[in-house]
Amino acid sequence: MASVRLEGLVKAYGATTVVDGVDLSINKGEFVTLLGASGSGKTTCLRMIAGFVTPTQGKVLIDDQDVTHVPAHKRDTGMVFQQYALFPHLTVAQNVAFGLKIRRLGRKEVTRRTREMLDLVRLEKLADRYPSQLSGGQKQRVALARAVVISPRVLLLDEPLGALDLKLREELQAEIKRVQETLGITAVFVTHDQHEALGMSDRIVIMRDGKILQVDTPTELYRRPNSEYVASFVGRMNFLEAKVVEALPGGPIRLAIDDTEAAIAEIDGHVGERPKIGARCLIAFRPEEGRLAATPTNSIKARLERTSFSGSERTLVCVGPARKRLILTLPQFSDVPEPGSEVSISWAANRCILLPIDRPAEPVSRTTPMLAGLASVVAANA
Repeated sequence: MASVRLEGLVKAYGATTVVDGVDLSINKGEFVTLLGASGSGKTTCLRMIAGFVTPTQGKVLIDDQDVTHVPAHKRDTGMVFQQYALFPHLTVAQNVAFGLKIRRLGRKEVTRRTREMLDLVRLEKLADRYPSQLSGGQKQRVALARAVVISPRVLLLDEPLGALDLKLREELQAEIKRVQETLGITAVFVTHDQHEALGMSDRIVIMRDGKILQVDTPTELYRRPNSEYVASFVGRMNFLEAKVVEALPGGPIRLAIDDTEAAIAEIDGHVGERPKIGARCLIAFRPEEGRLAATPTNSIKARLERTSFSGSERTLVCVGPARKRLILTLPQFSDVPEPGSEVSISWAANRCILLPIDRPAEPVSRTTPMLAGLASVVAANA
């Protein structure tokens, strides 16, 4: 039974629709991340679950109870914000205990649960400090403890790590996940950081323009994105335009890269319906799946533009057919040619996928006929 369910959720502000028909089920104890760029609708969805925003259409259900029009303070959810939202005049312990006192629990129960929660987030020694005496990471741990001490049915996290530096973010990612798993609480996390999403989530919801594009586990989302947008948003991806030249049932798909059969690709996996001969598609493979080697198929010529070293790996930026930029990541001790060298890039048929081309048409293609007509009129009157 789903712990949180969104049914046909829509939110519009005047003529602008920011969430457009979202359907989503989140299981009990699951950690689900809403991932997308700014303006994708992820935060608005979270705030509709919390009760801070009222949907224009659709329903929000928690444990099969329709809470669409239930006030936020009666939904039994806990919220963690990016800017902590701590009371500056209260100590760490008083901030954590605040929600328990509002619920009129007895003094002994409040003290017991507050101590347990401070111990869980490893802040028991800072109970008497004030927020101004804490680091950013410590403040966010207090905010997390305050959100979960009331034993909410759902924990909601609105980009809680966005104000922290990289090292603190990584530490708090592990801390949030540890607390969530220890308590077995259902969590909905909002971020625009793909690395946070991949490292913390049971499932990831990719959003764009108020719609859900794909819902999947981090592994499947990374290996089997369902569109060019998802593939490029989650991690880095190389794309090569190609035309299908052979697609026999049950066999690999053969493609001509850059409209020339001098470079032929064979692919085992594809997204959606099996493409037909003549169809234009995108060959997609991750930087770590590429190799510097010439092979009979799945190989192209490129020029090595530049290299960089990041400790554990080397990154190569190459320019391939139609001046398409391609990125490879190789082990740190790999032999790498000098920039400017011609190289061969290859990839395995079972380590890439075929995607439909979903980019909008270039504006120039729509105006070219008009410009051609204008040119003919000018020529006729010259």
